[in-house]
Amino acid sequence: MQPIVTTSQALAELGTRLDTLEGIGLDTEFLRERTYRAELCLVQVSSDSDATCVDPIALPDLTPIARALTAPGIVKVMHASRQDIEVLFPVAGLVRPVFDTQIAAALTGLPAQVGYAELVRRLIGHELAKTHTRTDWSRRPLSPEQIEYALDDVRYLLPLKSLLEEQLQKLGRLTWLAEELAALDDTRSFTTEPEQAWLRVKGLRGLDEARIRLARELAAWRERRAIERNRPRGWILDDTALREIVLQVPRSVEALAAMAELPAGVVKHCSEDLLACVRAAEIADPAPAIQGRQRPDPLKTALVKKLGVLNQSIAADLNLSPEILATRRDLEQLADGRQDVAVLRGWRRGVVGEQMLAAL
Repeated sequence: MQPIVTTSQALAELGTRLDTLEGIGLDTEFLRERTYRAELCLVQVSSDSDATCVDPIALPDLTPIARALTAPGIVKVMHASRQDIEVLFPVAGLVRPVFDTQIAAALTGLPAQVGYAELVRRLIGHELAKTHTRTDWSRRPLSPEQIEYALDDVRYLLPLKSLLEEQLQKLGRLTWLAEELAALDDTRSFTTEPEQAWLRVKGLRGLDEARIRLARELAAWRERRAIERNRPRGWILDDTALREIVLQVPRSVEALAAMAELPAGVVKHCSEDLLACVRAAEIADPAPAIQGRQRPDPLKTALVKKLGVLNQSIAADLNLSPEILATRRDLEQLADGRQDVAVLRGWRRGVVGEQMLAAL
């Protein structure tokens, strides 16, 4: 393979070759800083013997390699794949099946978020260069050093898969991995429905119902505007300003302009939209008081702690990071009596979930 593919003929030839393989390494480089949708800047693929980059800026139509990226008979080996799958989805379709080396490594006992370079160092004994970690991959031309750095991101994926599968086979955890990887087929995490966007905004706990309605209106308006203009949410209205509008409930342009957290440009161009959100929330005048933060329930706190100790003990016996078995949120939901918790599904239920239910 040539180091980088920039012509339609070369892309077609690459696609034909990839179609014959049983597995390929796959990675992407992309930017999110300036746009709502990630800007795909580079696609790297590897075989057992070679690796190459594809330039999607020069070749926006990736159809010739999309067959291989979505073919059920070709395993795509990736590391921390969720964002890459999301970025490739609009241009190539759903990348599947995927073998995620980060997920697999976590099930062998390595840290839950182990990085690719660290995994290569631990399992293969090779130190990867770190000289281009802050590269703007949208700029052209790419230097030979940048291309080489990008190729390193896929050169070791297939060997890592073999090593990790061998370890998981010995541990009897390949079925665990299959369950974890199946979740990567869920495309619902790729998009945010505007009406649900408020759930992503931090710092809204303890609000009265009226202000929750306002938060929902504002976040939905921001999401739609960000999608329409293909700009980051924070460029439209950052979370700090959104929260302050929710708390202060401004009802005039003058009130908006008086808010220190709200940039003058937002007031100038968006005041009518923001005030429309306030009106749509139908908050009484004067606005109701904000509910104070409730004190933690001591019984629930004690139960979460008890479940956490149990989780840590089981994880230690299995040589796993505790968060692989259950997160803090899982424990809190169990303490609340919830049954639709990840720890009570699939392989986790037999490994840790049943013991947690017995401890409730």
